[in-house]
Amino acid sequence: MSVTFSLPAQQELAPGREAAVDRARFPRYGRYLEDFVPGTVFEHPRGFTVDRGVARSFAAAFVHANPIFLNDEYARAHGFPASPVCPQLVFNLILSLGVQNDSEKAMANLGYYNARFLRPVYPGDTLRALTRVHDCRERGEGKPGIVHIHTLGLNQSDQVVLQYERKIMVPPSGKARDKAASGPAEAARFPWEDDASVELPIGGGPYPTGLTEPNTYLEDFEPGDILVHEHGRTITDEHMYWTCLVDNTHPLHTDRIYSTGLGGPMSGEPIVYGGLVFAWLEGLASRDVSENALWELGFTEGYHTQPAQAGDTVAALTRILAIDPGPAGLDAVGILTLQLIGVKNVSGRQALEEHGADLFVKENDKKKLGKEKIPSKIFEIEQRFLVKKKAVSG
Repeated sequence: MSVTFSLPAQQELAPGREAAVDRARFPRYGRYLEDFVPGTVFEHPRGFTVDRGVARSFAAAFVHANPIFLNDEYARAHGFPASPVCPQLVFNLILSLGVQNDSEKAMANLGYYNARFLRPVYPGDTLRALTRVHDCRERGEGKPGIVHIHTLGLNQSDQVVLQYERKIMVPPSGKARDKAASGPAEAARFPWEDDASVELPIGGGPYPTGLTEPNTYLEDFEPGDILVHEHGRTITDEHMYWTCLVDNTHPLHTDRIYSTGLGGPMSGEPIVYGGLVFAWLEGLASRDVSENALWELGFTEGYHTQPAQAGDTVAALTRILAIDPGPAGLDAVGILTLQLIGVKNVSGRQALEEHGADLFVKENDKKKLGKEKIPSKIFEIEQRFLVKKKAVSG
């Protein structure tokens, strides 16, 4: 169905009408602490259709080396119908879609927990996001509180592709409010599964084996190994482009007037959105750790311990934590668990030489252990990958 209609020529109206400045409105974005009532489900606006160009550009810009995200024929040889979208892009999109409801008023992102990539996303898929408030903890009159949320990313078939938890620090509005009256009117559908299963394609055919390094298969790692990744990445103002591209609306990342108007350590130039920092660090590590991975299973205990800004150079180190058998029926792969560490404005080698084993101690644990925090350390997280054995190098 279509409609056809005509319009008269548009006439200029503004010069003859005085502006009534007393009728000016000032819309405000985001939610304060009082708005986070446990059980409330937010359906996030817009959604996002992932096109092939964005998927390919993200994998390249964030230096992800796994050919599954770059090479359709390689992906098909491993059972995928085409190159899937890099999980880091999926994570950044789903988190960013939720900013408007979850964290646009947030003072800090406190951590990522229990993230699971449950099925691939492909170019052409359309993603949307939901968040349920798990808990809201006040910390005293006038003080920011801690909000614990669960977030789901769904595709156009209402299949969950990603689920994760996040904790954020949110200020109160300073106004009295009846919290009991602001809860959900009815229980909204929220298909979170504590023991969610991963669904991946398996199969394919032979393909050249020289597209990945020969020393990044499961057998090439042992618990306790530390890999110091050679290259760093200098972040430029490009971070604002990528922040907008993934639809993150927090002004701290793109509005210099807002960021310089803040008080305390966050005041100054816009802060690089943390999901992008995570993606760059994972990409820097991928040539040595995950280029022979079939899939990123997820991550937990992730913390941005210091902010990054345009002009900073980030570098990564990886510590192998565990190697476990693959899922039942998948004898040709295993599960690699690792700790990814990010530093800024020093090389990974310099950071290791200066701080040694303390680099791998969680920053929040340093005080009770009598240790000093590391100013150059910006990120820490534990990840799991499904990694091929040499027997299936094709």
